[in-house]
Amino acid sequence: MKKYVLVMIVYDHPGVLARISSLFCKKGFNINSITTSTTTEDDISRVTFSVLAERDSVEALIKQTEKLEEVRKTFILEEETSLFRELLLLKIKLNQGQVTDVKEIAEIFGARILDLNLDSLILELTGKESKIDAFINVMGNYQVIESCRTGVTGMERGSLTSSTDLKDTL
Repeated sequence: MKKYVLVMIVYDHPGVLARISSLFCKKGFNINSITTSTTTEDDISRVTFSVLAERDSVEALIKQTEKLEEVRKTFILEEETSLFRELLLLKIKLNQGQVTDVKEIAEIFGARILDLNLDSLILELTGKESKIDAFINVMGNYQVIESCRTGVTGMERGSLTSSTDLKDTL
């Protein structure tokens, strides 16, 4: 089993995500994360899924998803040719004298302080899954009040990609 990141180019209509996730469920896939975004084309969205599966199963799933009326194209983002990122917002409770320590840790990881008040702060960090995991681990030494983490999103490097020319798939 390996982690795969799948991208679907879909028509942006009500219920699309429900139909896609229902297909994943019927085929026995657990969705680890999902992100959805707009594209440069009106009424077209990009949905990125992270799943843990065997390659053959993923390829069969891609064929099934492309049979759905709303799905224009589905493809795998290969690790060697793509960039992946996640976003984390983390709210930390502050005790006397912790601001400097937390700020130093944030700087090491490249996190930004978005909000600071007398008893808490909110940090923002983007990066690979492993970087986010490491940051959460280190920040576990402080009192985490709340955290919000997106799923993975990604894009192929270079100008020619599997998602190039959306108009050709419509």
